[in-house]
Amino acid sequence: MKITEIYIYPIKSLAPLSVPRTRLRRSGGEHDRVFMLLKVLPDGRYRNIQIPNFPACALFHQRLDRGEIVVTYHVPSPPIFTPEVPEQHAALRVPLSPKLEGRDVVDVSICGSPTLAYRMGDPYDAWFTACFGFPVVLVYIGDQGRDVLAHKPSGHYIWRQPRRQQQQKGGWLSSISGYIPGVGGGDGTGEKDGDERLTFSEIAPLLVTSKASLRDVSRRLPEGEEMDMRRFRPNIVVDGDPQSPGEEGEGLKAWDEDFWAELSVARRGSSAGEEHRLALTANCGRCTSINIDYDKGRPSDGEQGIVLKKLMADRRVDDGNKYAPVFGRYGFLAPKESQDDDYDDGIEIAVGDEVTVMKRLDYRDCWAWPKY
Repeated sequence: MKITEIYIYPIKSLAPLSVPRTRLRRSGGEHDRVFMLLKVLPDGRYRNIQIPNFPACALFHQRLDRGEIVVTYHVPSPPIFTPEVPEQHAALRVPLSPKLEGRDVVDVSICGSPTLAYRMGDPYDAWFTACFGFPVVLVYIGDQGRDVLAHKPSGHYIWRQPRRQQQQKGGWLSSISGYIPGVGGGDGTGEKDGDERLTFSEIAPLLVTSKASLRDVSRRLPEGEEMDMRRFRPNIVVDGDPQSPGEEGEGLKAWDEDFWAELSVARRGSSAGEEHRLALTANCGRCTSINIDYDKGRPSDGEQGIVLKKLMADRRVDDGNKYAPVFGRYGFLAPKESQDDDYDDGIEIAVGDEVTVMKRLDYRDCWAWPKY
């Protein structure tokens, strides 16, 4: 397999930014979801602006330019509201690393995991307020972070012992101990529990999806229509590589990712030992956001607007999240195999990198995130 697309979302819930490469850290992709928007309610409280409830977010495009996020608003036809305002035809530039001193802080909670966030103030609040048509504030994660409440790799039995240690022990029992709950014992990861922290992502730093599964979704639509991968809001998209030995045709079966536990990522032609590892620990249950038309900022017309319903028929495969069809896997940087491994500066991945499934499950993970 290989990486075919990489996406980041500097401002959470806005349209994705496709990039040729990125640096992954324990908190996620570089610059990924470090800002987010809040709606100011009449009583002064805030509500998270997330694309399922605010589909107009799809109309805000973002790109990076010399240390800034450049945000533009694309007026749909018909427009969301009239009359149009000048801000909808002007770009907003947001510093990627704003100074924190003197900024007001607000409480933000996503999926029951809270943090403090820094208010950016005007002109940013005023620009988004004009474009949305209601009061909005922009906040920045800065030096804060959110707890991972479930599905940490360090808490999953597959990573209780580093692979290198298993190989050294040898024997048939050690070869399977990483896949049997309670066998082998100990943490052995070389990491403290709690190293994983979140920015404004949902429940994990990364989301991996498959083009083969996207093709399966497209087959459920009328002839000539294709599903847009952007609606699934992944970070890393993979597909089969017909040029690789042993891979034929598409080279990847739809929904095979349900059983992926660990991936290695390596530059094509790189030598052994130069790969990086990702731990996939939970399924991504889907919501109405996959029905949104990214060109109109509204729910899609026709069968594109009932994709969620179509997937309900056979993709409710997570016993812990029975009413949400699954598409994609949440992931983290894999636990260190030894104290010598250094992820402090992150790892770089790029489109075209080779991806190999290193560990597989013989069952589907069960959703365990606390209700909120």
